[in-house]
Amino acid sequence: MPVRLGEARLAEAVDAALGVAADGIAVLAFHSCGGLTRYASSRIHQNTWREDVEFRVMAVVDGTKTGVASTHSLEPDAIRKAAEDAVAIARLSPGDPGFPGLAPPSTYAPKTGFDDATAEAAPADRAERVRRALAEFPTGMEGAGYVETVADEVLIASTSGLRAYGSTSRAGISVMAMTADSSGYAERLERRLDDLDATALAARAVDKAERSRDPKPVEPGAYTVILEPAAVSTIMQFLGYLGFGGKAFLEGRSFMTGRIGQQLVSELITVVDDPLSEDSLGLPFDFEGVPAERVTLFDRGVARGVVWDRTTGAKAGTPSTGHGLPPPNSYGPIPLNLRMMPGTSSIEDMVASTDRGLLVTRFHYSNVVNEKETILTGMTRDGTFLVEDGRIVHGVRNLRYTQNALDALSNVDAVGDKLEISTELFFGGSRAPALKIRDFKFSSGTTH
Repeated sequence: MPVRLGEARLAEAVDAALGVAADGIAVLAFHSCGGLTRYASSRIHQNTWREDVEFRVMAVVDGTKTGVASTHSLEPDAIRKAAEDAVAIARLSPGDPGFPGLAPPSTYAPKTGFDDATAEAAPADRAERVRRALAEFPTGMEGAGYVETVADEVLIASTSGLRAYGSTSRAGISVMAMTADSSGYAERLERRLDDLDATALAARAVDKAERSRDPKPVEPGAYTVILEPAAVSTIMQFLGYLGFGGKAFLEGRSFMTGRIGQQLVSELITVVDDPLSEDSLGLPFDFEGVPAERVTLFDRGVARGVVWDRTTGAKAGTPSTGHGLPPPNSYGPIPLNLRMMPGTSSIEDMVASTDRGLLVTRFHYSNVVNEKETILTGMTRDGTFLVEDGRIVHGVRNLRYTQNALDALSNVDAVGDKLEISTELFFGGSRAPALKIRDFKFSSGTTH
């Protein structure tokens, strides 16, 4: 298959489903392809190419009964069969009085999100980025990571007359530098492969691994921390999952429930979900075919709103903000293009203003301890450093954090002046700055 099938080819396939008898039919067509080059022990060990097409068909019968079936074939007979299966499933399903019906036709904001050079990148193009990265490694230090290039396209069409098409590309490079007792990490994702500097990323990872050699243990407890953007993105993405969606809000599970208009975090914190920004990875519409909107979640620390899809919006008496997920969807709407507004401080400024604290590169194995109270836990990784008297002293052994995320964002003393992106599922990613936070809680240490 070509890198892009194109709107006309996808529409031709979709039409096979739209002709099946039902109260309504909606088809969500995905086509995705991409190359992945992985390296470990400072050599490429895997080069893969994947390509997939999926047609997910939702049928409506008796006004409120819905069923979903799918196929990974482009053949009209297979797509028509999926629609017939969806109708059969709908007939056996209980009706949902809250079903808002299929989205009507709409218009969408223009957005240029596709880069042909990235979509068509060859294995040699990705291998060249690996070469540039490994050229920065000193003798005795090993490198691992990946270079990936992806092209996606989506078509949504329904018997209501709706038709929405969009395509997007993205590229990612990660670099992990490892010694016998230390590691460093750097990663970046953008729409264009040419926007990624493998040499600079490798230099950053190598520097962290060098400076964190022979890590010393520190006692768990509350510390002033400087969280680099990757660590901040972890907190943002968990908040998006836990409480920035309309379903959790309506069910009372969200930390936002009953608190709109209240000051929940520091006035230094403004968070939006913005799939329409030219540097976001999102599409100008959601997976229900509703136009995407920029939504302010925190405005200078004040809770302003959550995101909605058609079902939760109808229950709340408010329009969808264009944040619906693919059917069948039990999660409700989720923000997939989170962005924390930048401040004015560099990481160097934050370090220089810290009497004693920790610099954290990123978190891993993070999970939820208490959903409503936004308590998270996880581990530091790939570069954790003790800061004393305004300078980085040495690397420290990793620590487990157990922290209320809202409390952390309430204790922010400085916000970084640069944003970096961390990827998510479904054509999204969050951009975050570094943060300096006081009284960040670490519950235990590790042996490495």
